[in-house]
Amino acid sequence: MTNKPNEPSAAAGDATPAAPRPAGAPVRSPFDSPTEQFAAPSGVQTTETITPPADPLGQAAEQTGPATEQLGQIGGQATEKITPQKVGHGTERNLPRTDEELGLDLDVPLYSQVKNAIPGAADSSTAEPSSTYSFASIPPAPAAPPENNGRRRRDDRRGTLDLGLLLLRLVIGGTFIYHGLQKAFGWFHGPGFDGIKTSMEGGGWKHVDLAAPMLIAGELGGGVLVVIGLATPLAAGALLAVILDAWMWKQGMVPGFQYSAKTNSVEIDSILVGITTALILTGPGRYSIDRNRAWSTRPFLGSLAAFVAAMAAAILVYIYLHGGNPLTGIGPFK
Repeated sequence: MTNKPNEPSAAAGDATPAAPRPAGAPVRSPFDSPTEQFAAPSGVQTTETITPPADPLGQAAEQTGPATEQLGQIGGQATEKITPQKVGHGTERNLPRTDEELGLDLDVPLYSQVKNAIPGAADSSTAEPSSTYSFASIPPAPAAPPENNGRRRRDDRRGTLDLGLLLLRLVIGGTFIYHGLQKAFGWFHGPGFDGIKTSMEGGGWKHVDLAAPMLIAGELGGGVLVVIGLATPLAAGALLAVILDAWMWKQGMVPGFQYSAKTNSVEIDSILVGITTALILTGPGRYSIDRNRAWSTRPFLGSLAAFVAAMAAAILVYIYLHGGNPLTGIGPFK
């Protein structure tokens, strides 16, 4: 039978059996004393040349030459050749100490030799590499997908705010629709189109053929748009301009502040001006056609501009179609 390469052959022999341990002696391990001499296995031949001790004159002993130790054949295969070197009375194995003996690549440059080539390494006192040098090849993280497919994030903390805005729109729009139908068709005991023209002409309005249609369009059109919540800042601005002209007309009939006058009160008109302005500045809410518009829940510059435009339009229309000073007798106005 052929012996396997890694198995010891019968020719190598067995190790010398250890002496029996005396009774009561503690159990020892071969690793308890690393410098202890162990019996060499059979089949291993050792040849050593020992340097003679120092001469009587005290001169240092010189090494006469390395001794060679050739291990025998184990399993038909040559074992490692060990070359011990003896100096004086001690024995020291010839361990690798240089880069060539350790098998290192001598062509690899040291960090001290190439640190000037690394951006920022020459000026830095720490061992951390430059962020540009270390992470220049890392791609940026992909952008997070927009929430709700690009729509605005739903804010569930609004509570009953949208329901309150819906009720406000119904009250304001319904009131103006009611007065517009009175003036346009004579419904709800209204004067009708001819009646409103005669009334406005008697109240000092000029160009009643233009003023009456503008008044009816503002009340009916603005009221319907406010109720459904479409183009709310512009629709509410049209209603604000209409009610401001009505307020100035009643206020200018008699000198003094006519807020609670018996025959020419502007109290209801003042309330309508306030709630219409509030609707412009708060937006129509989510229960409207404008629910996906910014002014529906977060009105800002656009709604403020609509309020200013409504005020300016009301003043210009009143000056052109009626004239006079509606604030006569109020404070410093004479």
